[in-house]
Amino acid sequence: MASQVASPSASLHTTSSSTTLSTPALSPSSPSQLSPDDLELLAKLEEQNRLLETDSKSLRSVNGSRRNSGSSLVSSSSASSNLSHLEEDSWILWGRIVNEWEDVRKKKEKQVKELVRKGIPHHFRAIVWQLLCSAQSMPIKDQYSELLKMTSPCEKLIRRDIARTYPEHNFFKEKDSLGQEVLFNVMKAYSLVDREVGYCQGSAFIVGLLLMQMPEEEAFCVFVKLMQDYRLRELFKPSMAELGLCMYQFECMIQEHLPELFVHFQSQSFHTSMYASSWFLTIFLTTFPLPIATRIFDIFMSEGLEIVFRVGLALLQMNQAELMQLDMEGMLQHFQKVIPHQFDGVPDKLIQAAYQVKYNSKKMKKLEKEYTTIKTKEMEEQVEIKRLRTENRLLKQRIETLEKESASLADRLIQGQVTRAQEAEENYLIKRELATIKQQSDEASAKLEQAENTIRKLQHQQQWHKCSSNYNEDFVLQLEKELVQARLSEAESQCALKEMQDKVLDIEKRNNSLPDENNIARLQEELIAVKLREAEAIMSLKELRQQVKDLEEHWQRHLARTTGKWKDPPKKNAMNELQDELMTIRLREAETQAEIREIKQKMMEMETQV
Repeated sequence: MASQVASPSASLHTTSSSTTLSTPALSPSSPSQLSPDDLELLAKLEEQNRLLETDSKSLRSVNGSRRNSGSSLVSSSSASSNLSHLEEDSWILWGRIVNEWEDVRKKKEKQVKELVRKGIPHHFRAIVWQLLCSAQSMPIKDQYSELLKMTSPCEKLIRRDIARTYPEHNFFKEKDSLGQEVLFNVMKAYSLVDREVGYCQGSAFIVGLLLMQMPEEEAFCVFVKLMQDYRLRELFKPSMAELGLCMYQFECMIQEHLPELFVHFQSQSFHTSMYASSWFLTIFLTTFPLPIATRIFDIFMSEGLEIVFRVGLALLQMNQAELMQLDMEGMLQHFQKVIPHQFDGVPDKLIQAAYQVKYNSKKMKKLEKEYTTIKTKEMEEQVEIKRLRTENRLLKQRIETLEKESASLADRLIQGQVTRAQEAEENYLIKRELATIKQQSDEASAKLEQAENTIRKLQHQQQWHKCSSNYNEDFVLQLEKELVQARLSEAESQCALKEMQDKVLDIEKRNNSLPDENNIARLQEELIAVKLREAEAIMSLKELRQQVKDLEEHWQRHLARTTGKWKDPPKKNAMNELQDELMTIRLREAETQAEIREIKQKMMEMETQV
């Protein structure tokens, strides 16, 4: 964690615990467990160390090895002069090991592991780590400069996490500092080399620790080697399958060695991944301060992930009593705040406790097979589940399709019912119209029958009229003659009327002139004659009026008699018209004669007045 990172001075100047050259000091185990060959090798190493103390050239060769390895970005030039006697012995021993690495690694691998567990001197860490992982002469080192010129799709993620990596360490805490820049370069270069993994959060802590010990090119090579040969690549893959395996193996170890604590974890739903995943992903670099974490990393470089299992189980053993009293939240607080500082200044206590843990490699292999079997079964189940989900999805789609079809059929059914209701209503209306039409047809039939009866009557009338056609023709001729006579009488009456009007005018003119006395007797005679004519005219007028009245009555009777006969045939109509015209002329003649008589009477009155 960021708060658990040691200060730069502590990380750069903290040396390993003193490594004595006596046989009992090489291992936590009993000296009796060493073979005679091991004792002989240690004796030879002691002899070589004594010779090195008196040989200045050998010391210079050791210093030359440090310079060639590029052991650290931050080194101390005066460290050699301040070494104690025991530190000097350790330096000489590690210098001998470095110089004769191939022979020592092949012949005395166990003794080298024991020395690494005691701690690698700070100034030898860079070269020893490279030797332990065989990263000192990798061809990929020559590609590093070219990789930095390329662009990685993970650059934004790397930039985001750089500020979170060792934020309190002097080498990395400044923004855009040299430490952040070289850390970015190494992470970017690896993301280009291994595009499957790319960049995974947590790997920057491992690279940061490497950069504290060596230049960026060498740190890049060591990191590539760790990813390839130390199971880190499987841990950092997107699937993190290897992390799941580590959690399974570690949980089985807890169940075996700490059954009560295992049951407590289960009861609190406190899963192993909640506290142990960062142990495996960062090799305790985010858990302990740098001096302790670096000691664990020394052993990791020599023995791999086994040290993580050992240290993790040792931590649980030493804290079992406290953890059993806590709930899940309390346990999380204990792992984050208490455990990281339990071994400040005493890293050997943790290392010794770790190697007191029983670790069975064969059983771990067996657990790996079990986990692989479980995962294979889970994968098969996942495939089956995926198949079932696919079938379920297809069935859901089919159900949705059927529901849509059902809804469509329901709509069609409803539409059909509505259509049938409309058709029933239309049928009812049509029946009503048909009944109305039938009624109208019956009425029309009745009217037709009535019309046929009327036609038959008319036909009978027509036949009757045909029988009397001869009589009608004679009657018409007679009427025409009477019409001619009436017109002649009318003309004569008009002439007489005109004459009388002329006479009236003459009389009026005469009245305007005064008569002489000689004519008085004659006028009196004429007056007597006029009065006589007046009496006659009055009598004639009365007779004419009586005739007119008689003609009117006759005309009214004629009209009443001929009112229902207007629909007679054309010939009969013409005869009727002639009769009407004759009667009209007779009336006009009578009226004219009456007017003539009135005029005559008026003339007589005028003459009498004269």
